[in-house]
Amino acid sequence: MLKKLAAYVQQYKRAAILTPVCMIGEVFMEMLIPYIMAALIDKGIKQSDLGTAAMYGGLMLLCAMASLMFGIGGGRFGARASAGFAANVRRGLYENIQRFSFANIDKFSTAGLITRLTTDVTNVQNAFQMILRIAVRAPLTLVTALIMCFVTNQRLSLVFLAAVFFLSICLSLIVMAATKRFSAVFERYDDLNASVQENVTAIRVVKAFVREEHEKSKFNAAADKLYTLFLRAEHVVILNSPVMMFTVYACILLLSWLGANAIAMPGGDLTTGQLTSLFSYVMSVLGSLMMLSMIFVMLTMSSASAKRIVEVLDEEPGIKAPDDPLTEVRNGSIDFDNVTFAYKQGSGEATLKDIDLHIASGETVGIIGGTGSGKSSLVNLISRLYDVTDGSVRVGGEDVRRYDLTVLRDSVSVVLQKNVLFSGTVLDNLRWGKKDATLEECQAACRAACADEFIDRMPDGYETRIEQGGSNVSGGQKQRLCIARALLKSPKVLILDDSTSAVDTATEARIRKAFRESIPGTTKLIIAQRISSVQDADHILVLDDGRINGYGTHEELLKTNRIYQEIYETQTRGGGDFDKPEMIGGDQV
Repeated sequence: MLKKLAAYVQQYKRAAILTPVCMIGEVFMEMLIPYIMAALIDKGIKQSDLGTAAMYGGLMLLCAMASLMFGIGGGRFGARASAGFAANVRRGLYENIQRFSFANIDKFSTAGLITRLTTDVTNVQNAFQMILRIAVRAPLTLVTALIMCFVTNQRLSLVFLAAVFFLSICLSLIVMAATKRFSAVFERYDDLNASVQENVTAIRVVKAFVREEHEKSKFNAAADKLYTLFLRAEHVVILNSPVMMFTVYACILLLSWLGANAIAMPGGDLTTGQLTSLFSYVMSVLGSLMMLSMIFVMLTMSSASAKRIVEVLDEEPGIKAPDDPLTEVRNGSIDFDNVTFAYKQGSGEATLKDIDLHIASGETVGIIGGTGSGKSSLVNLISRLYDVTDGSVRVGGEDVRRYDLTVLRDSVSVVLQKNVLFSGTVLDNLRWGKKDATLEECQAACRAACADEFIDRMPDGYETRIEQGGSNVSGGQKQRLCIARALLKSPKVLILDDSTSAVDTATEARIRKAFRESIPGTTKLIIAQRISSVQDADHILVLDDGRINGYGTHEELLKTNRIYQEIYETQTRGGGDFDKPEMIGGDQV
């Protein structure tokens, strides 16, 4: 884990190396000051020698200034190294996430990935800076101060050794108890982020249904759980301070008692200056132990974050291009050969079962079926958003797993069920389909998608600003812009996953007519709930519980397929869109 993260220091290695070098210089200068102070007291002040006192005072001032400069340097280099390290880790996480398949994203969840990119990286950044500075300074101060104590007086230095031993045991117990509790804390951050993300994304729905209080209670429940877990972890960590203060005061009392006796006894081996320097060293020793305890607490908190980050960095994309990929899709023919698919490989019930299907290049195929029948799962396999569990899917006569992913997805254009627009102009969003598309090409695609009629009415036309998520356009307008964006790719296969559900039937008819005229050679797969959306297709596929229940023309299915007949009868009687759980296998609801 450490080796994996250390690789992200990269161009900030120099700053990362100079930080501990500066810390070493700072500690060395600080440790000299008490030693010089003892000489100032014993050889200058006690002897009433102002010249000697001034000389040692000047040395102390020089050491203090040098220590200050080393400290400033260490702070600047440490900040640069840790901030750069965090930026590289975030970049690495984001780049790996971009390579994830849908299955990888399903594994971590959106909220979990956001937590790793924000809170977890910040924790690791703070820990890294502390390792570069405090983790060098604290043990070096501890060792150097102990050496100086033994140089000053060996017998009294045993007090320090006893304190170090006692504190080491206490801190180890505290760290072990806190580690487990902090691990649970950071898992709860995912729940909190999920609550916030869901609420902000769907704020219009929340307000429309007056569910603000419900959302508040959800957030408060997640926040209270996080508070409780943090409190349990902090209850362990706060023991660090009283244990430390008890040790400090015990050391001072013992040092005062034993030191005073050593000075007062005839022939004592301790001077007033040496006792003064020992007091300075005791604070340095115990202060360094306090710093070490802080390091342990920070590392305890960040270790859980580091594990979560490395999980994402180590995650191999579930879908990769082969070593020698095909770089051309010959045509838009599609074949499903005995396909079975489950979202959780090796576990759970299959979503699609025994799918055998051939679609000729240039055909228009409608796909209809109840909720959960596997319509979206079926088309997601064509562009390799997911991989089949068994069998194979072929596009242009070749298994989709043999293609370069960019080539395949440029040839298979998908308008997903959830339409997403990005902040920017209308033109910016359209050029997601083709980044170098001219204005004329964008206008032609919008005419085919019937989007030109509302774009022309916008104040700035194609330069009109789209807010994040397309919040300033209607659902039907958003769908038509997404269709136009897909058409700009000039695909061999166009998949519309229930992408005209928010469009009125007249506009939908114009879109279908424009498809026949503008992209006649493109294979078109149209998932819909309305029979009117697919009845003119060359063939219609009826799915039921992940299996093919029927395949044929509108007229053929009306004669032979019970499910299709029920859908048609319901909709022609004005019953609305078909929802399988209410229609199949029993009386109509």
